[in-house]
Amino acid sequence: FAELHAAVPGLPLASSRVLPGIVLRRDFAAYCPADGELRALLVTEPLRRALTATGVEFVVDSEDQYQASLRWISRRTETLIKRLQSNNIKLLLSSVKQEEVVIYYAKLYGVSVVECLSSEEMALISEITGVSPYAPFGDNMDREITETAVVTFCQPLLLVSKRCVHVGFSSVCAFQPHCLVLCGPVDGVNEQHAAALQEAFTMLQQVFKTLDQ
Repeated sequence: FAELHAAVPGLPLASSRVLPGIVLRRDFAAYCPADGELRALLVTEPLRRALTATGVEFVVDSEDQYQASLRWISRRTETLIKRLQSNNIKLLLSSVKQEEVVIYYAKLYGVSVVECLSSEEMALISEITGVSPYAPFGDNMDREITETAVVTFCQPLLLVSKRCVHVGFSSVCAFQPHCLVLCGPVDGVNEQHAAALQEAFTMLQQVFKTLDQ
């Protein structure tokens, strides 16, 4: 329930509404509008590869070698973003903050980026889509990207002064997610309404569980 409702203080209760899909309560790090059905990729690690693995010492003999290493990593990052584009992946959903070079190439190649998603949000998206996060730096960086989610729409959403991301997924299960935008004059009233609704849903779950048995 926490990931499927958004509390918006400062508006009357009558402004509350139900939206298809889910609302991610953060802004785009990069937004590239795209029409029609597109693909999304889930990641849990930075797409810009580090100069060295954890616990491994990286030694260079000169500033030129260091700068050459940075350029090599930048080219690898660009190659990966181009691969996303060629696979019709237009949305990157990341649980970590991506570096500026990733955001730069994402904007250049038309890939929207949402970063710093919570583990609960990532788990919900995985449940809806049946897709697991992609690990770009395994044994073979160039392997085929198969774990992608089908996105039916992806757009900015302004809730009073807070910029959010409104995204719809093609669900692989009977669960069709909708998000409740719950409005109220102050946070306290919203919290009371949210708690009451959650209790009501819990009661309904128990009722239907009893009927199924």
